[in-house]
Amino acid sequence: MNAPFTDQHRKAFVMAVVLLLASAVLLLLGVSVGSTGFESVLNMQHDPQAMLIVGEIRLPRTLGAWLAGALLGLAGAVAQGLFRNPLADPYLLGSASGASLGVAAAMVSFGVSPLATHWLVRIGFTGAAFIGAVLAVLLTLLLAKGVQHTLRLLLAGVIVGVVLGALSSLLLLLNPDIMQAMQSFMLGSTGFVGWAACAVMATVFVACMATAWMMSHVLDGLALGEATAQSLGLRLPPMRAALIGVLALATGTAVAQTGLIAFVGLAAPHLVRSVVKTTHGRLIGLSSLMGAVLLLAADVLARGVIAPQELPVGVLTAVLGGSYLLWLMHRATGRGAGL
Repeated sequence: MNAPFTDQHRKAFVMAVVLLLASAVLLLLGVSVGSTGFESVLNMQHDPQAMLIVGEIRLPRTLGAWLAGALLGLAGAVAQGLFRNPLADPYLLGSASGASLGVAAAMVSFGVSPLATHWLVRIGFTGAAFIGAVLAVLLTLLLAKGVQHTLRLLLAGVIVGVVLGALSSLLLLLNPDIMQAMQSFMLGSTGFVGWAACAVMATVFVACMATAWMMSHVLDGLALGEATAQSLGLRLPPMRAALIGVLALATGTAVAQTGLIAFVGLAAPHLVRSVVKTTHGRLIGLSSLMGAVLLLAADVLARGVIAPQELPVGVLTAVLGGSYLLWLMHRATGRGAGL
């Protein structure tokens, strides 16, 4: 009777091992790919410049890509479980539009007000993106009048995303000189991730993972329906609020450091579920590893495909993730089932 569960546990364990091995291989590739090629790794002991390239540029960028992908994968699993919607992604509550507006406003202020310039020197565009993402989520919660009604929360997130996106476009229209800089943020990039950003993302990831894992039984209960979850004694409003906090913090941190990177948070849980059916406790951990592998692989490809030039990593994730989801929809349609 317990054989199916044992089999699923085994599959989950094997998948975790495979993803960790893939992460290790991609981390090695990440520190080896760049404009100077693999020679920088070979000459690290004898060339201070090679040591600087690998230790201060490639290594934090590679680790940062892994951490950002892990945050987005975690946030995607939480979002899909919380909203009971396989198409839910980490940007569903307006955080992406809020981050874009925050960065656009920061760029405009940076060139206009000396006071704003002093402030931005302290918090940077990273801080502006994070503040914009968090404020967007808070605005969504305000419009939805809390977290009690999932449908209202989804609608409020869509409205906030559209309105803030329109405001960002208006700022770009009025200030065309910031368009090129904004394009880098909108397309996503790991090129500016340093050790400080890695430390921030690692800290947030550990906190969000611990909280999400402790709250995973809530997602398991919600999968059976809200009425069933309440009958199990789950206090849904405060627990849902805590999960939304995890979702907002993980998404805002990743977006603030790497810009808008599409489809990683949406595709990672789907890839995990296509291999193993498990509880949300394991799903969250596996989705984090899957998201980390996806973004790191895309980052390595973005640096290596047309080296020494680079492709925006967000473009690659959108193409690869979108292609996978289209194939998944086609397969599901052929079987007469949903995603």
